Amino acid sequence: MKEIGPGIHHWTAKHPRIQTEVSSYYVEPAATLVDPLLPPEGIEWFNSRRTPERVVLTNRHHYRHSDRFTAEFDCTVLASEPGLHEFGDDRPVEGFAFGDELADGVTALEVGSICPDEAALHIQIGDGFLSVADGVVNYGGLRFVPDDLIGDDSEAVKEGLRESYRRLLDLDFDGLLLAHGDPIPDGGKDALRRFVG
Repeated sequence: MKEIGPGIHHWTAKHPRIQTEVSSYYVEPAATLVDPLLPPEGIEWFNSRRTPERVVLTNRHHYRHSDRFTAEFDCTVLASEPGLHEFGDDRPVEGFAFGDELADGVTALEVGSICPDEAALHIQIGDGFLSVADGVVNYGGLRFVPDDLIGDDSEAVKEGLRESYRRLLDLDFDGLLLAHGDPIPDGGKDALRRFVG
């Protein structure tokens, strides 16, 4: 567990289905978990922190260990409305619309392109952060996921993602939080700008 911004905690854990290390975050000032797997320190780590009040999924595929956090802390899981068909009584979630403020300083924004429910979170804490789902990953540098995972018309999906991220560059943020790969706590906006061209 590493604090990468004021109250912004990051950790990695092996995803049980895809068997690769992925990233999770706790935005403690907003009591908001983002795409959480259990941290290596265990769920007990949160007992000495502000109690999590909600889990936010950046897309419908990132439920991960949300059920364990809801069982422990009685928090709500939030997912964007276009992805709600993925869930049922066994995984209860509440929907959010793009543009909704989900917690103090945490606003959900539309990315789309790779899937209709692909979201970004604008986190207005410190110098600001943008949290992204599957549209871009950072394993030794920013890149798209492989073409076989991106969709039938991969070039159109990539251009749609570039357009979405160019629009989000108008926001005030410096750090970039990625669900897949390492976060870029400082200079993330510049890195994203270079990536989308």
